[in-house]
Amino acid sequence: MNFGIQLYSLRDLDESTAALVRRAADAGFDGVEFAGVDDAAAVRAALDDAGVGAPAAHVPIEDLEADLDAVCERYGALGVETLVVPFLPPEAFADADAVDETAHRLDDLTAKCDDRGVRLLYHNHDHELVTVEGEPALDRLAEESGIGFELDLAWILAAGYDPVAYIDRYADRTPVVHLKDVVLDADAKRGGRPVPLGEGELDIDRCLATAGDTPVEWAVVEHDFPDEPAAFCRDAGEFVAAYRTDEEA
Repeated sequence: MNFGIQLYSLRDLDESTAALVRRAADAGFDGVEFAGVDDAAAVRAALDDAGVGAPAAHVPIEDLEADLDAVCERYGALGVETLVVPFLPPEAFADADAVDETAHRLDDLTAKCDDRGVRLLYHNHDHELVTVEGEPALDRLAEESGIGFELDLAWILAAGYDPVAYIDRYADRTPVVHLKDVVLDADAKRGGRPVPLGEGELDIDRCLATAGDTPVEWAVVEHDFPDEPAAFCRDAGEFVAAYRTDEEA
């Protein structure tokens, strides 16, 4: 399994996307996940020079639906073969009819991505885990559609569910997971507060051990609101390196 970093975590740094790619490579990551790019040519050069991959890119669904060819061309030039819908609002999962409509919308987009040789995934937060007719909305979405997932393990935990169970359940359609740590807090937005890896309540060892026995290809680290983005990148890289060393021992 490869390890990457979602560059959204570093958005508050006054650096170009190419500089963020180099920073991620220096921290020891195998790749980066984009949340937008500025100078595509400079980013392509940085990827090549640093020897890191680009497993996926987060792209708003409105952009995907408006001009999918342009999106595929832009990210395809960077070696990206997986596009991720990063967010749909809570009303898209509010009840059974809403989930079914969302399923059809994502299936339509998945078919168009398939035609272009691109994989499409959906990234969850916590509101996809609300109960709809006796089950989490995310499970109904899985039943009603063929969409792949980028499971955000922290938000699954914050919603009151076991991330490992979700990795197991949807392993065959989850090539990427978001490795984010969280402190559970009922008063916080989404039921938890993101924290640096190893400082929260996510059982990271168990999650990674389970993911390592499945078709999961990438674990992408993320922190929604790091106090010091540069330090988060460095420390997360060290965390991943220590995990790899332990695995090899």
